[in-house]
Amino acid sequence: MFRRARALRLIEDRPQASIDSTGLDSHYVSRHFLWRQGKRTKRYRRWTKLTIVAHHGSHLIVSAHVSVGPDNDSPHLPPAVREALRRVPIDRLFGDAAYDSEDHHRLCRRELGIRSTIFALNHRGSPRCPGTRYRRQMHQHFPRGLFGQRWQVESVISRLKRHLGSSLRSRSHQNRTHECLVRVLTYNLMILLFTC
Repeated sequence: MFRRARALRLIEDRPQASIDSTGLDSHYVSRHFLWRQGKRTKRYRRWTKLTIVAHHGSHLIVSAHVSVGPDNDSPHLPPAVREALRRVPIDRLFGDAAYDSEDHHRLCRRELGIRSTIFALNHRGSPRCPGTRYRRQMHQHFPRGLFGQRWQVESVISRLKRHLGSSLRSRSHQNRTHECLVRVLTYNLMILLFTC
């Protein structure tokens, strides 16, 4: 699929990508609707969580990681980014404050070879400048103009849900994982089909 995307010149020489997570409803009735109706039961408190790395230029989903929410977004970055790099050589990676940690900057830049990581700074309740190298760089020289490109992953998530739905039909976690991955594959094939 990604060889085809390169042949169509959808993936440039120095690709930019963003990482983000979204929740998919495990029931036909959305949690938001139930909340508005006052039906706040424990039955609806867990959902399937999809973490994706999206390529900015083509809006292809380069990697997908499925888990159960609610949980912290941060632990899902390493497997999602490692998987993405097997398909696309990411030059610059964007993420929101949920992914802000020195370990993530170090992993992406030193170990995985990503030239630049731009994560919104999570001050953790302290206005002081962070003491670690990469987080201090983000504090002192945050590239606001470049960071505006992070909306690309929001657009991908919105399009995925609008075209393929935001609720899952499967009942077990394993089947929901398969359903999420099939939706990601279908979404990518749709992009390649309409590009040709």
